Amino acid sequence: MAEESVPLFKRHSLPEHADPLEQAAGFRQLMEGRRSVREFSDRDVPESLVRELIRTAGTAPSGANKQPWRFVAVKDAKLKSKIRAAAEAEERLFYEKRASQTWLDDLKPFMTDAEKPFIEKAPWIIVVFKVMGPDPDQPLDDDNGRVYYVNESVGIACGMFLAAAHNAGLATLTHTPSPMKFLTGILERPGNERPFLLIPLGYPAADCMVPDIGRKDIDQILTIDLGTDQSTTG
Repeated sequence: MAEESVPLFKRHSLPEHADPLEQAAGFRQLMEGRRSVREFSDRDVPESLVRELIRTAGTAPSGANKQPWRFVAVKDAKLKSKIRAAAEAEERLFYEKRASQTWLDDLKPFMTDAEKPFIEKAPWIIVVFKVMGPDPDQPLDDDNGRVYYVNESVGIACGMFLAAAHNAGLATLTHTPSPMKFLTGILERPGNERPFLLIPLGYPAADCMVPDIGRKDIDQILTIDLGTDQSTTG
């Protein structure tokens, strides 16, 4: 970890565009095409592509630059089968006992249930872990294992991973079987890591269907504060 300051444009760069608004609108339109997918093709996704996506996720900002994330990319069929069985066990409890009727009603448009075949069908399962401190089974390193703003940092990295995957023409799903402790055991992760998100990754099936949903209008999610008595929405 570098402790010195360096000129931004000596090591990094910002893209220059003739029309930044047009560029921003183009990226927004790209991301508007992203959807969560539960029906995957078995078309292969090369490891080199997965590595590149995770490299992008690893550029995310993090509290004190501690980068408290670990991405475990699972391709092995036996491991995926174990993960599916454990996830479905938790999901059955969710649908039968844990979820309120209101929650279940809200989920109806998404056609979800306790069956999660996409865990085995997708060529890759990316399991994201958050690092909660030093590994209790390892000596402290120079960084002392300290971490800050872990959930915020890992959440940003996951968002960047999803955007990178969509930009590469791949489909994803953010899956959160709860609790997810089974992932720590199946994937033999150290005691300082906690499961954060399970992301199937691959190409969508040719006949893939998704719920017909929309997004909130900009006026519903944005308030612009121009100072006293000048705040506007939209």
